[in-house]
Amino acid sequence: MESGRRKGLNGVLSSLSLLCVILDIQLDGKTRQTSVVSGVLGATHVEIEQHLEMGRKLLAAGQLAEALSHYHYAVEGDSKNYLTYYTRAAVFLAMGKSKSALPDLTRAIQLKPDFLAARLQRGNILLKQGNTQDAREDFETVLHRSPDQEEARDQLMRANKLEELREEAHVAHHRGDYSTTITVLDRVVELSPWDPESRELRADCYIRLGDPRKAIHDLTPTTQLRNDNRAAFLKLSILHYSLGEHQESLGHVRECLKLDQDDKDCLSHYKQVKKLSKQLDSAEEHIDEARYQEAIAKYESVMRREPNVPYYTNKANERICFCLVKNKMTAKAIDICSEAHQRDPRNINILRDRAEAFILNQDYEKAVEDYQEAREFDMENNEIREGLERAQKLLKLSRKRDYYKILGVNRSANKQEIIKAYRKLAQQWHPDNFREQAKKMEAEKRFIDIASAKEVLTDPEKRQKFDLGEDPLDPESQQGGGGGQGGQGRPFHFNPFDSGGNYHFKFNHE
Repeated sequence: MESGRRKGLNGVLSSLSLLCVILDIQLDGKTRQTSVVSGVLGATHVEIEQHLEMGRKLLAAGQLAEALSHYHYAVEGDSKNYLTYYTRAAVFLAMGKSKSALPDLTRAIQLKPDFLAARLQRGNILLKQGNTQDAREDFETVLHRSPDQEEARDQLMRANKLEELREEAHVAHHRGDYSTTITVLDRVVELSPWDPESRELRADCYIRLGDPRKAIHDLTPTTQLRNDNRAAFLKLSILHYSLGEHQESLGHVRECLKLDQDDKDCLSHYKQVKKLSKQLDSAEEHIDEARYQEAIAKYESVMRREPNVPYYTNKANERICFCLVKNKMTAKAIDICSEAHQRDPRNINILRDRAEAFILNQDYEKAVEDYQEAREFDMENNEIREGLERAQKLLKLSRKRDYYKILGVNRSANKQEIIKAYRKLAQQWHPDNFREQAKKMEAEKRFIDIASAKEVLTDPEKRQKFDLGEDPLDPESQQGGGGGQGGQGRPFHFNPFDSGGNYHFKFNHE
């Protein structure tokens, strides 16, 4: 549709060279009939001729904006020259400004009613604008004076066909057959691409059929095709809002208010969008500042404000899921993330965050599953790839030795909690508590594991390595074999209670 419009404008451009030649001949005879011309600028005939000459040269060079300025001077200097109006209209058309060309063509026809070229050109514009009645009058006038004019005959047939199609479209729309209406309007818009009414009707059909994107595509040009089209700006704002595009929504409703700052509907919608936009922006600022609880409160407010707009509910759940994981509120994070996943199953951010919640919960198999599912939706995402590799390492590691499970603490446990758990278990599994050799040997093994867990989880660097899927005390994980930290053959000295007592052990890692 738009390509058809561009083709039409390109056609005008290609005909300008020929037009310049014709006008050069016509204007040469016409303008010399008057020795001095009085105009708005009080310009002389020589000055007007200079502007026309410059206009023709610039036109031939394709410098349309510069040529237009000279034609402005020529029109103002000689308001009775129909050819100057016609030439300026041609430049306007070449620049895609049909609305500006129309008054010049009308003025040229007023000055010379039998100027058929101007009538034909005006009829073409009127037809593209959907004004079939006035377009038909122009084409009929041309044919009355020049019955063999093929373009006028063809365009008159198009005008009649356009009226038939529009009537067919309105009948289909009235009976609620929106798909048929769109099909018919496709042909209408081909014939009259600058007709805002047809585009608005087709946009209404797209909205009713649940395709807001296509409705936006149709409504956008109507803001320029109609003067003061506040209704279109408001509809565009509402459509973008429903798609979760609050910045675009704000932009369109502001355009409406530029036309009339007191427009009640636009003002009311502006306040609604502005408030929501402020909450969303504020929530993201809190997240950037790691103030996750405040961000959660903002997104909960968003859900209360817009419970019937799915995008905002889904977005709020997604971001709350993220914040809960960051706050290490594991159980709640899994619940919210799961609810968000049900609403938006292909959202890789939700899958990523739920996977991280599962990792915090030491449920590595589910974490791997979520990362694998996310990877299916986006194979190129490095964050998802790295997360999957880490989850797989943690799963493999958990099947060997999980220091969090050994101490019975969550992955989010702080150092104080870890030491407390260690002391309790060290007392429980102290080898001196057992007399039977078998139980004593089991206790020694458990005691070593408990001490190893404490060593890793109270050392930030080792704990980070373990959280990334590497056991810092496993010789297989260390480069250079047993010479690494915690490798086999390295004696492990510790005081199980950190203070008091005289019981010291010396164990080798098994």
